[in-house]
Amino acid sequence: MQEEPGIHSRDRHILVVNPNTTASMTEKIGEAARAAAGSGIRITAINPDEGPAAIQGPADGAAALPGLFALIEAQMTSNDPADAIVIACFDDTGLWELKRRWPVPVIGIGEAAYHVAALASQRFSVVTTLSVSVPVLEQNLTQIGLAPRCAKVRASEVPVLDLEDPASDARAKVEAEIERAIAEDEIGAMVLGCAGMADLAEDLSRKFSMRVIDGVSAAVRLAELLVGVRPG
Repeated sequence: MQEEPGIHSRDRHILVVNPNTTASMTEKIGEAARAAAGSGIRITAINPDEGPAAIQGPADGAAALPGLFALIEAQMTSNDPADAIVIACFDDTGLWELKRRWPVPVIGIGEAAYHVAALASQRFSVVTTLSVSVPVLEQNLTQIGLAPRCAKVRASEVPVLDLEDPASDARAKVEAEIERAIAEDEIGAMVLGCAGMADLAEDLSRKFSMRVIDGVSAAVRLAELLVGVRPG
């Protein structure tokens, strides 16, 4: 029997899109995605050239949409379209429109992290960047039906781009908020609420002896599962 294109005849291609324009964050996201991907999975990590340098709240999310949609349109209509798309912003920027627009699996890293956390533990909390992002994440949790499983969405008050600066106190602030969550929230898992935290999850899991979930890795693994499912 002839193999279907994109199923077994070639490596599966997962497009990982950082909706902001910060290339160093895209590089970090790409590294996390490739580390999570299994054999036979090819990762392309890209970001738009125009739009906000960081997505911090709904205004930045709206400003990122034109560049995000154009970038995915160009990739998906090229000679190298993807078998799945990962939106690598924890706000799940443009996610529902992109799910409607493209016939391949489209997964947000927030969406993926919440589902994995709900499988890992009865209750989980989220540590994100600034307070302005908290209502967006709470709305997303409600939309996918997992708000009752989330004890609290916590802001570490770390600007997104501070996560790209090794000299900043970003990691210390994230760790302090995780410590508060463990002490106060009665949780069994912790979710890192920013793609820029992707490189922290493994180390923080060891430090706190708790499952600390990075949405980039979670989304890539779920995308890998979904592209292996034959339609119909």
